[in-house]
Amino acid sequence: MSEARGSLFQQNLLHSGFSPFFHAYYYKQWNAYQMDYHIHDSTEIMYLMSGSCRVDVKVDEREEHYRLKKGELIVLDANVPHRLIVESGMTCRMLNVEFSFAPLSSDEESSLSIQKLAHQESVLEEFLYTPFSSLVLPDPEEVLYTLKSLVLELDRQHNKSSIMVNLLFAELLLRLARLHREQINPSRQQAHHYIRKATEYLHQNYDRNIRVEDIASAVNLHPGYLHRLFKQQTGRTLTDYLNQLRIDKAKMLLAGSVIPIADIADYVGIGSRQYFHLLFRKYTQCTPTEYRARNEANSWANDSELSDEIKSEDF
Repeated sequence: MSEARGSLFQQNLLHSGFSPFFHAYYYKQWNAYQMDYHIHDSTEIMYLMSGSCRVDVKVDEREEHYRLKKGELIVLDANVPHRLIVESGMTCRMLNVEFSFAPLSSDEESSLSIQKLAHQESVLEEFLYTPFSSLVLPDPEEVLYTLKSLVLELDRQHNKSSIMVNLLFAELLLRLARLHREQINPSRQQAHHYIRKATEYLHQNYDRNIRVEDIASAVNLHPGYLHRLFKQQTGRTLTDYLNQLRIDKAKMLLAGSVIPIADIADYVGIGSRQYFHLLFRKYTQCTPTEYRARNEANSWANDSELSDEIKSEDF
């Protein structure tokens, strides 16, 4: 493997294929401890799982001091002098991950590279174009869950690269990038939080009879304010979003199952079969019966083509 390089902000990441290389990943409980300043050619994420601590960083001969508490993390770029201090009588538990980037070999070109990910996700591209020495972020446990999954997968793979490791690392970078963007714009962060909670509620409860009041209660907002905020942020009403979600689920069941059409309305939370047919036509320009028949015809045609190909190969 070619030599790995540690900075998040090396421009090669955005112009050629690189994948992560992990130097260390571990859980550690610290009690009344003071670390010496040190550097390493790898990016480090220190996630505080419990307790509190201080992380000192040197930037251009200037010291910056960050006090971290449970649920916060600090990202330290490569070759940045830093140290951990846990004051007397204090304790903290951390999850640490240190990584750098290695060029993909020719036989790995189809792998999920940082370059491909950044080109598909503008929030990550923006993140990688915004250099920092250190960055402290609060986490609603999304990053923690991803970090834990990544460390577990690395243990299972004995620190070898795999599709799952690359996918989890991609998720980690995206979550960090989104948290960073939200931190820059606090009002956007708050709005994003409510919209995310509302859409999560809809995706988990679309099969039930849902009112706007139910969604608002789940996210602790006034129904009228949530309705306006959702429309402002997404360009759609809550009702339209829920209807589209239900019809998408109905399309999946019509195309991929043998559930009777008369029962699918109940599966997607629409009590009236007549209303289900009206909604389905509105969002798809066809009836449920026509949609299923069309998919069955396409499936039959594909099977026939495959059968013809097999026969021609036999001869």
